[in-house]
This record gives sequence, C-alpha cells and structure tokens, in this order.
Amino acid sequence: MSTFELVWDSRCGVAESPVWDEANRRLLFCDIGGKKINALSVDTGARETWALPEVVGSFGLCRSGRLVVALRHRVVLFDTKTQAVTDLTPAVVEPVTNRLNDGKVGPDGAFWVGSMDENSPRQPLGALYRVTADGNIEKKTEGYAVSNGLAWSPDGKIMYHSDSTSAIVEAWDFDPATGAMSGHRQLLKLTNEDGRPDGAAMDTDGNYWSAGPSAGCINCFSPSGALLRKLPFPVPGPTMPCFADGFMYVTSLREGKSAEVLAQYPTLGGLFRAPAPAKGADVALFAD
Repeated sequence: MSTFELVWDSRCGVAESPVWDEANRRLLFCDIGGKKINALSVDTGARETWALPEVVGSFGLCRSGRLVVALRHRVVLFDTKTQAVTDLTPAVVEPVTNRLNDGKVGPDGAFWVGSMDENSPRQPLGALYRVTADGNIEKKTEGYAVSNGLAWSPDGKIMYHSDSTSAIVEAWDFDPATGAMSGHRQLLKLTNEDGRPDGAAMDTDGNYWSAGPSAGCINCFSPSGALLRKLPFPVPGPTMPCFADGFMYVTSLREGKSAEVLAQYPTLGGLFRAPAPAKGADVALFAD
C-alpha cells in the first residue's frame, strides 16, 4: 500500500495540475484561486512561486521551456525566468460564470483544456477546447458542468476525460498526429462513495489513475473501466495525481471545508507524495 507524506504544506484553496518538469527536475502545481504556480525542486527542496494576473485553472510544459497556462477565460504563455505573460488566445466565448479548468498537453502537441460552471448547483455549461501554438482555439465537445480528468493512453490513441459533477469518465479514439476524436463512449459512472472523478494521470500499462475527492482516495481503472486499485489518501479532497521521478505526487483542496475538518486536517491544500505504485506514461510538450 502506498503511504503518502506531506512535501509542501502550501495550504492552497485548490491546489491542482501537478506537472513533472523533468528537464529542471521540479514538480510544478497551481493554486487556482491564489493565482499562483508553485515549483518544488525534488533534489534540493527549494521552492519558487510565481504570481499570475488571474486564476490559474491548469497548465502544461512547452517545447520552448515556457508554460502554457489556462487563466479564467484565455490561454497564455508564461516564461518562468522573466515572468513575462504573453497572450496566446483571445478570450473564450463562455458564460461569465464559467472559467477554464483542467488542461493537459496532448500527444498532438496541442493544449487541451475544459471549462466549468461556478454556479451552485453547477450547470452543464462547460466545454472542451483544443488550443494550438498559433493561438487557434477550437471547441471540440460541450455539455459539462466541470470538465476534468484529461489523460491519454501511452500510445496516444485513446483520450480520457471526465465531468466531475455528473461523475462520468468518457473516452474517445484519438489521432495523435491530428488531434481528431472519434468513437466516443462512456467508460464509468461513479458515486460519491466510489470517489467522483477529478484530475487524472496515466501509467505505462494504460491504466487511468483518478483522484476521488468525495471518497478521499486515488482510484486506478483499467482501459475497460475495471477498478484495479484504490489508494487511501491522508486528507479529504485529493485533486490530481502526477507520476514524477519514482513517486506519485498528489495535490489537494482546502476550499469549502468546515472549521472542524480543517482542525482535524490542517494540511489540506498541500502537496503530498508516495512511492509510485506504477510507472507513469510520458506527458507531451506544447508545440510552441
């Protein structure tokens, strides 16, 4: 059984989007409402934090060494050395109550990012977009309350995605050369007790690792949707796993937790890790 340890008591409102930057040997993650991206050196323990002008829904690594970042309604490029922010896309035409959420770079070299509704209760007003290096943003599918859980099979031929509110995980056949999607199917319908699907990662065997914040666990599903493993998490609200340097790193959320829960779990919103229960699949770089 994997045992998670706290590696950064960051106390983010919603820590999300952990990304392994192998070239610089650092683990990056964002604080969505805090408008920040954090970096942890895995060799020295050194920490850096960069402020962004808006909420940071997610981000990925670029071939140029920059980051491609989803802000509230637009996607930008961010240079961590100069802290320069460069607009990549125009504002996405979305309801004002929506914001961009989970995003990842696909095997096609594009940044895939979904949106979510911030109403309560959430409405299915979100969409999934494909963003290319020339700044083109194309809506690929819609009807989600909280677009989440993007990941690709190791060969790049299957794309996985979830809607956290409706608790479904879906899949498409995917063309890694063009980003074309076909053969849509629903893989899973989960419950609060199962662990409603949040952020996800893929291992080299093609298994889908999904954070289940409603159940305080990390679930591992086979390509056919069979539950293979359920890892208990030390605090409520794990948000997304990431394979990195022999470990699984997992972010967590603090926002919306009661005073009683925060007293019991003061490190909510932190970054945790455990020895990797599997070998992580490679994650692509944005083709800028």
